[in-house]
Amino acid sequence: MTNNIWNDLKLKFFKSGNPVMLYIGINAAIFVVVSLLSVIFYFSGNRGFIDALVDEYLAFPSAPNLWLTRFYTVLTYQFFHADFFHILFNLLWLYWMGQIFLDFVKPLQFHFVYLGGGILGAIFFALIFNLVPVYQPSVGEATLKGSSAAVMAVFTAAATLVPNYSLRLMFFGEVKIKYLLFVYIFLDFIGVKEANAGGSLAHLGGALFGFTYVKLLQSGTDLSTIFKKKPKLRVVKNDAPKKSQSMVNQKEVDAILDKISKTGYDKLTKEEKDTLFKASKN
Repeated sequence: MTNNIWNDLKLKFFKSGNPVMLYIGINAAIFVVVSLLSVIFYFSGNRGFIDALVDEYLAFPSAPNLWLTRFYTVLTYQFFHADFFHILFNLLWLYWMGQIFLDFVKPLQFHFVYLGGGILGAIFFALIFNLVPVYQPSVGEATLKGSSAAVMAVFTAAATLVPNYSLRLMFFGEVKIKYLLFVYIFLDFIGVKEANAGGSLAHLGGALFGFTYVKLLQSGTDLSTIFKKKPKLRVVKNDAPKKSQSMVNQKEVDAILDKISKTGYDKLTKEEKDTLFKASKN
């Protein structure tokens, strides 16, 4: 029975090909391992040892003198969380917004936005903490951890791409995700004066990355292609008819995206949804 559960989890989170589930699985697995280690060291008389280890070597530091030796933390900090509710809300938003975003982009593009948003979030946090006088007394002890900046990048990218996509919320009914994004950005903006100012700054950096990526994508520039392996040169026959068909398909996709921006994703027909799904896989 245990083997079956483990195999089901591996299939769902690590072998499905879905980057949303992959990042949820990685974050959850790391949280479970760190939590178990914390309990073990707690009973051995070393309370707080694991948390201190994570903060020292895996969280992203604000101190410039540590950036060269802790350069890898721009990635590692994204997969460690402070407590259960920290990871719970991050992964819930990643699931909700990630699935929406993935309906319109390729897996490589999703990976680029998630990781790139986390990296820019860390850089934005570090720059503001070192350049703005009010934060400078905290430089040297402030660190950053959690997937919030990466999730915020995905959230913002989805809201920029399909701003009128609606979600049904308890007590509020249907709400367009562009309004949800506005609320979260506002909360982060006023949060820069609170105890978790570093987290709010990282969120804003992630949001900036998600917004910029989609705007460039809509103008014809896909930043994620820098990681795409270029095919070897080969001789092929004239492919003019296929190119024409591709142009027709692109026009159809553009028309569907325009419809989403005006009436929402839920108003699409089954055929239109199938067309978008196929286009995202090409």
